[in-house]
Amino acid sequence: MGTTTLETVPEPKYWHLKTVLSDALDSEFAVGEILPNERELAARFGVARATLRQALEQLELEGRLQRRRGVGTTVAPPRVGVDVGPAQGGAQGWPGSAVDVWHTEGHEDTEPPAAVARLLETAGDAPVHAVRRSRTSGGQPVATEVLYVPGASVPGLPEDTAEDTDTSGVTRARAVLRELHRLELDGQDRSVELGSARADDARRLDRLPGAPVLVVTTRYIADGRTAAVGVATFRADTCRLNFADSGAEPLLAG
Repeated sequence: MGTTTLETVPEPKYWHLKTVLSDALDSEFAVGEILPNERELAARFGVARATLRQALEQLELEGRLQRRRGVGTTVAPPRVGVDVGPAQGGAQGWPGSAVDVWHTEGHEDTEPPAAVARLLETAGDAPVHAVRRSRTSGGQPVATEVLYVPGASVPGLPEDTAEDTDTSGVTRARAVLRELHRLELDGQDRSVELGSARADDARRLDRLPGAPVLVVTTRYIADGRTAAVGVATFRADTCRLNFADSGAEPLLAG
């Protein structure tokens, strides 16, 4: 039986179309713009709709396009950088700093997941502060996070009162973040794993349950112990990993 080298294998038609479409996205369309329907695109490029769908699916996998329910296929914003390189200490390394790109959404007292409790070295049934946060790009949700903070890390936090009318818990969440900033941050370590979006995360990220996500767990270290743990869920189609030091220039999205 003979063998076929890669050099002799013709390029699939949809792959060539993907390259042409990618160039068109760069030169003719703006971020968030809705693409023409499949019939119009197929006619423009002189291809079958099946070939077009293959090319569009590939561009979606590469993060160039997004299919939004009730909207259509839109041009995706640049990928969000997720730093996984070594992080330095300092005030700006805490969540909620002046350079933080996350939006604080709320707070609750809850029992942390078992894996988080082990990192925090707390009893599994001991409630901790859970600060909910989110991140957007181009007006679209790209990540959601829960920051778990044990009471021992924020001893100066005022008691919650019955008169507190902030039902979302944003005021309380911001108070927890302010108290964290009183600690001297020694550093952070992170782990990244591929996962599937749970129902709640999928709803907040405008994805279907089970969609691929990147789960980034960040452990914040102060006074030689774990002061907080953040568990962030990123849409896998909208982010890229940065392995450079946090002080380096950010890598450009492809």
